[in-house]
Amino acid sequence: MHLREIMATPVETISPDERVDIARERMRRLRIHHLVVTDGRRILGVLSDRDLPRTVDGAAFRVEEMMSPSAVTASVKLTVRQAANLLRGRGIGCIPIVEGEKLVGIVTVSDLLSLLGRGLQRPVERGKRWTLRHRGPRKRIGQLP
Repeated sequence: MHLREIMATPVETISPDERVDIARERMRRLRIHHLVVTDGRRILGVLSDRDLPRTVDGAAFRVEEMMSPSAVTASVKLTVRQAANLLRGRGIGCIPIVEGEKLVGIVTVSDLLSLLGRGLQRPVERGKRWTLRHRGPRKRIGQLP
């Protein structure tokens, strides 16, 4: 299964010059955890709800100061397994999906967990299943080689 099949569209974006309190309110209203920070068509980074401190006055800061720069992006052809490993390996919560240089979607950890919970994994083909016959005969515990 590829990311094209599970990505969320349209992607919520925000300008780097926008105030943090506006970004926080937008995330709350839309019930999302990530905004992709863009300058025109160029992806600059990602603003996550984890990037926003609760105690700081958001009107005093701009998105550019709080965002995670250099967003990790992926192609629509990346598999779900590869995306899960990328998220886990980098410790990030989302991957903006691009086709060429155009932002076309986003995949989050929540999307992958939802997919797993619904059981939409591709079934393993019968001929590719690992079975006991592949391991050879079992040895009894206490039996000498």
